[in-house]
Amino acid sequence: MGEEETTDAEKSVVKNVARLTAATADERADAAELLCRAGTAAAVAAVPLVKACGDDDDGVREWVVAALEELGPPPKTDVPALDTLAGESNPLVAYWAITLLGRSGPDAAAAAKVLAGCLESADPAVAQRAAWALGRIGPGASVGRGPLERAAAAADPRLARLAAEALAAIGP
Repeated sequence: MGEEETTDAEKSVVKNVARLTAATADERADAAELLCRAGTAAAVAAVPLVKACGDDDDGVREWVVAALEELGPPPKTDVPALDTLAGESNPLVAYWAITLLGRSGPDAAAAAKVLAGCLESADPAVAQRAAWALGRIGPGASVGRGPLERAAAAADPRLARLAAEALAAIGP
């Protein structure tokens, strides 16, 4: 019975991922809400959920963010797509791609160069999240050392603190 339930849950996630691009905002919001309620079982929906952060409808974005908050780490195979999304001009898309890369920890080391570039984002939340994510990656993010050193001297005290913490996590 447990396998049947898992299969039903997986089918539901796949169905709702497809609905994230539906024509109506109500249907997209409903899909995001159901993915939110799926919790960590919706981890396979990480990339479509991050893309949906760019939806024009506030209600859709709210449910998408709620789903991402419950998601946990994404599958390792999502790191390249999240790496690309981290450079998006939409700050909410970039923020959540960066967040999921940080949740991936050392598995996201390949994204360290892009994350280091995000430290210079005009959006403070994106820059701060990039510093946090580099710290979560740890020693595999050594490519970000120079940008993190500059961020540690930033006027933004939160960015400076997160950058200093990331440098400590990366090590010498």
